[in-house]
Amino acid sequence: MSNSLPIAILNGAIITADGEYFCRTISLEEARDLIRSAPEVLSAVGHQATADILTDLLGINVTLNRINFHQEPGQKALVFKLNSRPPEGAILSRDEIETFGYQFQLLCRIK
Repeated sequence: MSNSLPIAILNGAIITADGEYFCRTISLEEARDLIRSAPEVLSAVGHQATADILTDLLGINVTLNRINFHQEPGQKALVFKLNSRPPEGAILSRDEIETFGYQFQLLCRIK
């Protein structure tokens, strides 16, 4: 995998382009290490409460950034995944996110 591409932070595991992908669950410490070693970090987090909790958990400023992200071959993404699906149209608070629970995943586009 290329180390020159920014690592994207996503608030869901989505496939943004045709290609082959690898995804695995990682620990919070692995997520922090991934971010620390990144040449650049690109937030594609679309909800303020999620950006706030990620800022606290990862120790970096994760901004709200509602963009159309397209993952490139060789690019890694850190996924923040809720452990259950919220009701349709719900905008969750930080407390509600904590109640739902979450995990981190590493999503790599291989080609």
